[in-house]
Amino acid sequence: MFADRARIFIRSGKGGDGHVSFRRELYVPDGGPDGGDGGKGGDLIFVVDPGLNTLVDYRHKRKYCAGDGKEGSKKRCTGASGEDMILKVPAGTVVKDAETGKVILDMANRTEPVVLLKGGRGGKGNQHYATATMQAPKYAQPGQRARELWVDLELKVIADVGLIGFPNVGKSTLLSRVTNARPKIANYHFTTLNPNLGVVDLAEGNGFVIADIPGIIEGASEGVGLGYQFLRHIERTKVMIHLVDAASVEGRDPIEDIKAINKELEAYNPELAKRPQVIAANKMDAMPEEDREVIIEMLEEAFADKDMKIFPISAVSGQGVKELLWYVNDLLKELPEEPIEFDQEFFFELQEEDEEESIVIKMEEPGVYSVEGPKVERMLGYTNLESEKGFEFFQKFMKENGVLKRLEELGIEEGDTVKLYNLAFDYYR
Repeated sequence: MFADRARIFIRSGKGGDGHVSFRRELYVPDGGPDGGDGGKGGDLIFVVDPGLNTLVDYRHKRKYCAGDGKEGSKKRCTGASGEDMILKVPAGTVVKDAETGKVILDMANRTEPVVLLKGGRGGKGNQHYATATMQAPKYAQPGQRARELWVDLELKVIADVGLIGFPNVGKSTLLSRVTNARPKIANYHFTTLNPNLGVVDLAEGNGFVIADIPGIIEGASEGVGLGYQFLRHIERTKVMIHLVDAASVEGRDPIEDIKAINKELEAYNPELAKRPQVIAANKMDAMPEEDREVIIEMLEEAFADKDMKIFPISAVSGQGVKELLWYVNDLLKELPEEPIEFDQEFFFELQEEDEEESIVIKMEEPGVYSVEGPKVERMLGYTNLESEKGFEFFQKFMKENGVLKRLEELGIEEGDTVKLYNLAFDYYR
C-alpha cells in the first residue's frame, strides 16, 4: 500500500545544565565562582527531499529525538551543543498535531529547512549569580526542557489537476496517453492502488502536472472502498477533470456518477466543491454516432447551473483529448501559480508559553497541598533552598506569583504540608 501517512514522536534536545564550581588555584585567593553554561539542545528540523515520494521510512521508525546539550564545566567552559535531528520528507507533506489534528506545518512550498521544535537553551553557570552580597553562589540554572510532540505526517501530492471518476472509467488510460506515466491498466475495479502523477507537455512551454486519484466511489468520505485513503491527495489540486463512462459500458449512469462523486468531495471537504471542474465524457468511440449528441446534451442540461464545460473524448483513440487539455491549461492560467498550502492551525510556541506560565495549586487531602507547574520546577532548579538567602528568594517568588494567597484561599493552616514536586515543606505564616 502507498505509504502516505505516518504517526511519529518528535523531540528537540534538552539544554545542558549550568555548572557549579569555584576557582581553586595556588596563589589565587578568593577565586570566586567559575561554573560554565550548559550547551544548547539540538533542534528538530524538517526539510524537503526531492528524491522522496512516500513516507515509507517513517513506517518503521517512530521516535526521532535531537541530542541533549552537555553540562557546563569548570573554568567557565560551556558544554557542547546537542546534535540536530533532520527529518527528510517528500514535497507536499503536512505535519499535524496527533491529538487535535490541527496543521502545524505544510511542506508544499518550503525550499529551506524548517525548525519545528527548537532545542532547549543551556542553563547559566554559577559564575552569573555572583553579587556583592552573594559572592559564592552554590547553585546554577538548569537547562531548558526539551520540546516533544506526537505528530501525524500526511502526504498530499502536489498536482495542478486532479483526475477523478469511478473505477474503470478510463483514468489510467487517459493518464498514459497524455503523459509519460505508465500506470497499470486492466478491466477491473481498483486497478490503481497508488496516486499516479504525470506531466502534460503542450506546445510552446505550456503544460501542467496531473494526478490520477484512485478509487473514489460513493461512500468514500465515510471510509467505503479505497477512496477514503486517497481523498486527501485531491486537496491540493486547482482544477478537476471529472471522467465518466459516457457509453455506459458497464451499465452506469454518467450523470448519477458525477453527482455521487461530487457529493463525496463536498462531504470530505466543502472547499473542493467550489473548485473548477471539467467533465470529460469518455468512451465516445464505443457508442453509435447518433447517441453521442444525445448524451452530451443530457450532461449539459444536468449541469447547466454548475458551470462545467463538457468535452466528448476517447482516451483510447485520443479523440477530443487535445481540446480538453488546452482548455484546462488556459483555465489554470487564471488561477494562482503557487501550490495550495494549508494554513497553520496549531502554534506550539503559544501553547508552550501558556504551559510555562501556569501554576497548578490544589489540595490533595486535608492538610496536604501541592504546587506544580513548569515555572515552579524551573525556579526550584536553580534555587538553593538549603541556604537562608535561597529560601527567602523562593518565598518571594511564591508570594509575587500569588501562590501563598491561593493556598490561603484553599484553607491552608500553620503546620500543613506543601508539596513541591519531590519536596515537602511545613507551612507557617
